[in-house]
Amino acid sequence: MLLAYRLPRTPSTPRSAVWRKLKRLGVAQLLDGLVALPCDSRNREQLEWVAEEVVDAGGEASVWVGELASRAQERELAGRMSESTAGEYRALLDDVDGARLQPAGRRRRSLKRLRRELRRIRARDYFPPPERELAQRAVEELAALIEERVR
Repeated sequence: MLLAYRLPRTPSTPRSAVWRKLKRLGVAQLLDGLVALPCDSRNREQLEWVAEEVVDAGGEASVWVGELASRAQERELAGRMSESTAGEYRALLDDVDGARLQPAGRRRRSLKRLRRELRRIRARDYFPPPERELAQRAVEELAALIEERVR
């Protein structure tokens, strides 16, 4: 799925709002104003909503169903998307390490935040990197550490 869009430079608020939504969806930025997601009904609906928001803000947008010309291009795009989420998982792993050093009360609050963040990353993880399982395991180990201390 492709979304081609153009928004007026001013005001900047709609541009920022659109970009935040696209980032939450896990898009691959192909060019300025051109993003891609794997083709499924959920992504199509989400991109159509963003396109509608762009038009409501005075811009232009269209959603396309596209096909890359070669397997090499597909692998490159999937690799870019995978590396993006891998970076997010690595940051989460760093946060888990930091949470282990916190006092018990803060550690429990951090665990809740880390679980939410893990769910958010997984929702936009279309091509799971190895870091996904490492992050999942680290959060589970942190939860076990907290439960062990409670007993």
